[in-house]
Order: sequence, then structure tokens, then C-alpha cells
Amino acid sequence: MGKNQHVVPNKNGGWDIKGEGNSKSTKHTETKAEAIDLARDIAKNQKSELVIHNKNGQISDKDSFGNDPCPPKDTKH
Repeated sequence: MGKNQHVVPNKNGGWDIKGEGNSKSTKHTETKAEAIDLARDIAKNQKSELVIHNKNGQISDKDSFGNDPCPPKDTKH
């Protein structure tokens, strides 16, 4: 399983995609929606988790693309 992918606000504007534990971003985008789409593709490819943060840095949503032994019973997909 790869690193979890975080969509986080950039202090200079826009949004960053960061692999968990990385100090540098993988990708920078102008919109949150674009960052989520790109990060979702990375998380699916790496079979990891997508973690989406709000503008204030708090986690607002998560999506798991790994082999979760106890998958949530959500209907987002």
C-alpha cells in the first residue's frame, strides 16, 4: 500500500497534494476540486487513502482505496 494522499490548502493560495510524511507537495492546483480529482487518481493507483482537508486544515473527508479489512458502509462511490 502506498502513502496516503492529502489535499491541503497552500498558504500562498490554491491547493496542494501531499503524500503522507512528505514535506514537499506532489502537485499544486488552483482549485480544491482539481486537487481532489488528481489525488483520488493517485490514491487509487497506490491503493491508499485520500484525506481531504478544509481551508483551516481540519480533515473534512476521507476515501479509502486500499484493501481495508473493515470497509465503511458508505455510498459515496
